[in-house]
Amino acid sequence: MKTELSKLYELIEEIETAMMTTRRRDGNLESRAMANQKPASGADLWFVTSDGTAKLRDLEFDPHINLSYYKDRTREWISVSGIATVTRDRQKIHELYAPDWKMWFPDEGDSRHGTPDDPRLVLIAVDIQFAVFLEVNKSTPAVLFEMAKGWATGEMPEIGKVRALAEPHR
Repeated sequence: MKTELSKLYELIEEIETAMMTTRRRDGNLESRAMANQKPASGADLWFVTSDGTAKLRDLEFDPHINLSYYKDRTREWISVSGIATVTRDRQKIHELYAPDWKMWFPDEGDSRHGTPDDPRLVLIAVDIQFAVFLEVNKSTPAVLFEMAKGWATGEMPEIGKVRALAEPHR
């Protein structure tokens, strides 16, 4: 289990951006790109957003989410199902704060200035319930060969190993 968890974190770190899917109050699903934040205690994955966004309303309605990742160069993919918790904990915001957040939270001349004390900053903590991912165990030329072979023969290319991770993992 630890091997799968370590590999999952390694792949997520390399991909950097997730498509976070939430369920809206009308029952429809909605996805949006979200940048992974550095690892920190308290959750398996962290994201930052602005207070008052639709995704926060969605999470209030239903905290179940899916995070999907895809790395085009290697064909590696990840699907994470989890439970999201919203926090406005200033200490945790200070711990996770990165200077690039400032571009998403421009200075508005008052307490909204893109620093860790900006009241717009809200964290989404995700606890992983289940994850499945493809670990590519071949070089890029070998992957391309397998894909060409699959196209020519109609057989599924063998480019890696599908791994699964289910709770408990802590």
